[in-house]
Amino acid sequence: MRKDVIKKFLMAACVVFVAFIVTRGLIGYCADVSKSDESLFKQLKLFADVMDLVQQQYVEKVDTSRLIHGAIKGMLQELDPHSTYMTPDEYKELQVETSGSFGGIGIEITIRDNILTIVAPLAGTPADKAGLKPNDQIIRINGEPTKDMSLMQAVKKLRGPKGTKVTITILREGESRPFDVTLVRDIIRIQSVKFKTLEPGYGYVRITSFQSDTTDELQKALRKLEKKNHPMKGLILDLRNNPGGLLDQAVRVSDEFLDEGLIVYTKGRTKEQQMKFEAHKNKEPHKYPMVVLVNGGSASASEIVAGALQDQKRAVILGEPTFGKGSVQTVIPLKDGSAVRLTTALYYTPSGRSIQAKGIEPDILVPAIPKRAKKNKQGKKEGGFSIREKDLPKHMEIDDGKSGKKGQTSQMDPEVKKMLEEDNQLQRALDLLKGITILAKTIGAYR
Repeated sequence: MRKDVIKKFLMAACVVFVAFIVTRGLIGYCADVSKSDESLFKQLKLFADVMDLVQQQYVEKVDTSRLIHGAIKGMLQELDPHSTYMTPDEYKELQVETSGSFGGIGIEITIRDNILTIVAPLAGTPADKAGLKPNDQIIRINGEPTKDMSLMQAVKKLRGPKGTKVTITILREGESRPFDVTLVRDIIRIQSVKFKTLEPGYGYVRITSFQSDTTDELQKALRKLEKKNHPMKGLILDLRNNPGGLLDQAVRVSDEFLDEGLIVYTKGRTKEQQMKFEAHKNKEPHKYPMVVLVNGGSASASEIVAGALQDQKRAVILGEPTFGKGSVQTVIPLKDGSAVRLTTALYYTPSGRSIQAKGIEPDILVPAIPKRAKKNKQGKKEGGFSIREKDLPKHMEIDDGKSGKKGQTSQMDPEVKKMLEEDNQLQRALDLLKGITILAKTIGAYR
């Protein structure tokens, strides 16, 4: 047997049975090693010494497997907020999540600066209805501090059967003290694509997360919008509070609006993690202007789409800086039914930007303004007041021959009207698209 094969075999044996090797004085069998290997063995010996110390002197008897699993969790938590060890039960929870239906409150969470932090509430879920916001910090779950709690531990505590309650303590920027929010868990069914016509010719598509069927649902939505609004003058793609999801879906969604060029590429330590994703010519091209809405809750896959469309000059990005999660996680199942979720690569936009911890900067910065309508003494909302010609007595009305009735004007869908009134970023995006259309006509008239 070749020397290097023997060396690898002995190395593996030393790692797997390190506790026994150290305590039984068999470390001499691994003498033929390099300096780096010697350093590794010293650290493994330290680990074995501490484990032996706990087993011999801790106030209670501790199961060895508990110590090993705890050490693995600690090792992965030391790397970054997204690398983690999952027990068999936790791994099953992850598989349930990717199915798109589970019992919980509907938030995407991460660990930022060692604090459990909300990336985004999912639209229409208990968390969304309760007013939870991106960057809210969760400092307690049912009274238990979240300090040193892993992501998977937090997820497990937040999920539960429909109808049960969970109380979380929130620390929010701008608030003087933490406050409790009690939520009733529900079945979280994620509808990843929603769409609507805002005005004739102007479509709106919201992607709430990137699931396995997102691109198919997007294509259906675009076909319906384009059929109803012919020709399409512009589209708003809303990625606000979209915490991400599947990488391949982010690539396919970007590809839907691009005919050529790089979408995203990844860099990792292994050859398998060096990947490039290119756009392909579409059979049904979408040749209209686009505005993409983003905010601090837009993360991961959302940032891939926004970055690709921005770098390829396909869309104007409007809103607030995104979350800044530019890493790729690979889930690696283990033989005992557990799994490791490991950060294996970073991704980059076509121009070579890494958005890790930086996010995507919008082309047009538009902070969200909460809707706070004033009320009069009767409790009714007050609006601005001005007198126009039509308000004067005996004013003249002219039949322009278009509406069929004197003074008749087109009425906006009440739901759309409410959306625009309560969402200044959406209103700005629509105004921008309409401005692009008007400007194109104006420029054409002077050519």
